[in-house]
Amino acid sequence: MLQEILPRIVFLDRDSLPLTLLPLQAAHQWQEYANTAVSEVVDRLMLADIAISNKVPITAATIAACPNLKMIAVAATGYNQIDLAACKARGIRVCNIRDYALAGVPEHALMLMLALRRQLLAYRADVEAGQWQQAKSFCHFSAPIHDLAGSTLTLIGSGALGQAMASLARALGMEVLFAERKHAKEVRQGFVDFNEALSRADVLSLHCPFNAQTSNLIGQAELALMKNDAVLINTARGGLVDEVALLHALQVGQLGGAGLDVLITEPPRNGNALLDISLPNLIITPHIAWAGQFTMQQLADQLIHNVDAFLAGEAKNVVV
Repeated sequence: MLQEILPRIVFLDRDSLPLTLLPLQAAHQWQEYANTAVSEVVDRLMLADIAISNKVPITAATIAACPNLKMIAVAATGYNQIDLAACKARGIRVCNIRDYALAGVPEHALMLMLALRRQLLAYRADVEAGQWQQAKSFCHFSAPIHDLAGSTLTLIGSGALGQAMASLARALGMEVLFAERKHAKEVRQGFVDFNEALSRADVLSLHCPFNAQTSNLIGQAELALMKNDAVLINTARGGLVDEVALLHALQVGQLGGAGLDVLITEPPRNGNALLDISLPNLIITPHIAWAGQFTMQQLADQLIHNVDAFLAGEAKNVVV
């Protein structure tokens, strides 16, 4: 009797998901690596039936060199690191994670909005410098504080995350606008022309995918449309924003502030101009809007459910 050959599953960047995974229902072989360099991908996937990757690229060349590969389970929502055309041509199933961060990401974006509109960093610095202690009155004024209530939030992205962000904003008394797609010929019902939506924003928050159409979505021209006391929030993808243009806008007072959880290159091992300066109206966090324990567990559980479904011959969260 021939011995059953169990499907081989390889997780390329296990350290990107620092919590316990559910056990898979089907019998299998499991191999995981803390991290994987681009040069190591082919060797590690050579015999794999299923690859799990959060951010490790899987290119057409890798796919061609890995004849056993049948599924790629992306441990994230974004899948721009996977060559989908090559996967489709080979009949490789690609699945991603969906709608798992409906609490965590909007909460993080809200935190950045509040901190910037209410000048948290500026006033913290004033207290540390002893300015409140020397005030002639009971309080100390230095930077203008703006309430979220009564202000306008423009959202780019009307999917599950955008809708969750809208619900939080409305609960705080904000007016919510959904921006139509840039350069759209017609404005859909429930949306506002892209340029008008930017010009009306007190807060602009990005909740859209990164692709060829959204690369540098917010650049010099778009920032020039915004109010000079408006703030930009990006918890989506770094490539949506022209970082050079953003830095200039902050330095010359063209923009009130920016809160970023993402940069174009992550991690920024070779530096980043936005990290080289210290501004009271710029907050950068290290891509952790999704990293609340509840939110991460939602992602991890869905990842295993996607693989279980594939091994059972079912389709779940299929990209291609």
